[in-house]
Amino acid sequence: MSGAALRGMVVRIMSATHTHPTKRNLTARLERAAQNCVARGSKLTQIRRDVLALVLSAGEPVGAYALLDRLRAQTGQGQPPTIYRALEFLLEQGLIHKIERLNAFVPCQDECDHPHPVQFFICRQCGAATEIEDAAIAQAVAAAAARNGFVVGATMVEVDGVCAKCAARPA
Repeated sequence: MSGAALRGMVVRIMSATHTHPTKRNLTARLERAAQNCVARGSKLTQIRRDVLALVLSAGEPVGAYALLDRLRAQTGQGQPPTIYRALEFLLEQGLIHKIERLNAFVPCQDECDHPHPVQFFICRQCGAATEIEDAAIAQAVAAAAARNGFVVGATMVEVDGVCAKCAARPA
């Protein structure tokens, strides 16, 4: 797809580097997550809820060991397997995304209750990650897969570059 075609598309952009949520917004988001889990026959246990709250409050992509440190600071407990199991659950539930390039986690900005194709613009200067959900990109990937006899399981596209804020800074 050409750059002009991409610029001409309407995309829904959701910032994955967000401001810290207010306590009320965080509580509401955690409650919606718990309800979505129950609707799917699973449970947002206290540890899963704590880890999700940490990801939601991070304000930037955050790694598993940083989450472990924050969990220990809050609760005085936690081991690597605990964090990894919680993160795996949150990923399966579509509540967070893993940005492979950064080996870090961000909340799903769509708060959807289903898996969806996702794309990230990742700034190589400041580390900001902007989540977009562009159906045209997902369709292009699906069409390319079909032409090659490939069955797509999940689609995540990570685009490396420089964000608008960093690009505007004087060199």
